[in-house]
Amino acid sequence: MSTPRGPVRPTRGAALVLVIGSLTLLPAVSTDMYLPSLPEVASDLGATRAGVQFTITGMVLGGAIGQLVVGPLSDRLGRRLPALVGIGAHVVLSLLCVVAGSVVQLATLRVLQGLVSAGATVVAFAVVRDLYTGAEAARLLSRLMLVIGAAPLLAPTVGAAVAQQWGWHGVFVTLAALACVIWVVALRFLPETLPPERRAARGWGEVARGYRGVLRDRHFLALGALPGLCMGVVISFVAGSSFVLQVENGVDKRTFALLFAVGGLSLVGGAQANAALVRHVGPLRLLRTGLPAGVLVASGLLVVGVTGVGGLASLMAGLCLTLLSLGLIQANASALAISRHGERAGTAAAVLGFLQAGLGGTVSSSVGPLGGGTVAMTGVILGALVVGLVILAVATPAYRRGGWLDATGAPLHVPPGPEEPAAGPAAGRATDPA
Repeated sequence: MSTPRGPVRPTRGAALVLVIGSLTLLPAVSTDMYLPSLPEVASDLGATRAGVQFTITGMVLGGAIGQLVVGPLSDRLGRRLPALVGIGAHVVLSLLCVVAGSVVQLATLRVLQGLVSAGATVVAFAVVRDLYTGAEAARLLSRLMLVIGAAPLLAPTVGAAVAQQWGWHGVFVTLAALACVIWVVALRFLPETLPPERRAARGWGEVARGYRGVLRDRHFLALGALPGLCMGVVISFVAGSSFVLQVENGVDKRTFALLFAVGGLSLVGGAQANAALVRHVGPLRLLRTGLPAGVLVASGLLVVGVTGVGGLASLMAGLCLTLLSLGLIQANASALAISRHGERAGTAAAVLGFLQAGLGGTVSSSVGPLGGGTVAMTGVILGALVVGLVILAVATPAYRRGGWLDATGAPLHVPPGPEEPAAGPAAGRATDPA
């Protein structure tokens, strides 16, 4: 496999979104397509509910750890090779899952599947950073939600249809086939955006220095925590919605699927609105507006959850508005964070992915112990957004005078407001006051 000698200008627009989006699609589909098969797997393998559920959480954990490994490797070896190796290994592991004879074997394979599929996710974010910064990076990440957002909406339905026809083994055959298609797309269309002269030096010492540099950047960590808290909001909705809508509100399965899809479309719609606005407004302004807006609508959502005022219609309206507000937070915070470390984009993307998976899982896991009902779900959602607003206000200069310049360590080139000076060549490299 040959790689370009220098940076390759990739296809722009929708084609680029599809190429990079296909990389981020694999881990999400591998989780969501398998969800309807859990009862059948438990029956066939004689496993407990907890044991089978670990085949889901194990993949998430494997993905979180895998990103920390693959990120520095992509800074040393380039972007294409780790992605192609990871996707190829995903094909093999999916086929091995088909012949797993026990839940222990299946769980082990799923952890490994998470480890290798992390390569696709890290490379996708690193490629975005290699090509774009600031508003353009946020815009592309928002467009990716068209691809990423379709996975939780469609994958369970597809997985249920496949499992009904061929059993849970057929789901893993389908995942192997999908990974083959994504591998071919990456081989054919994914450019090498990190030429040899820009790659990090070899050696574990360099890896440690890279992580040390990223982890010492408290503004990066603060910005990087925000997508994780948003992911916690999303997973809290996913985890709690079945009980809240079907048990507490008495909707049937078909209505539940429709309401769940409406929530997913709200998330995607918010991201697309952000993509349309970010070039004109700037990622930091949208972020510092979107978080307070999210806290405001989530506060109303909690009131509805506690009092029941307005019934199901008010509850769904609050959920949709909250999910819509995430579109102004996730992509902008991710773009601002990763823009701070262009020289080690793979390492930065790995830490960003680890924070997203870790915080998302930690936040959402509190819904069940708190009761798993409407009040628990809406309370956790509001709590996550309040914590995010505090982090943005205290740990970054976003709300300080001149903060639109120094949150990323460089001017963001956004149109000046009435109180803001233009960020042009004369501004130079902004200072970082914190």
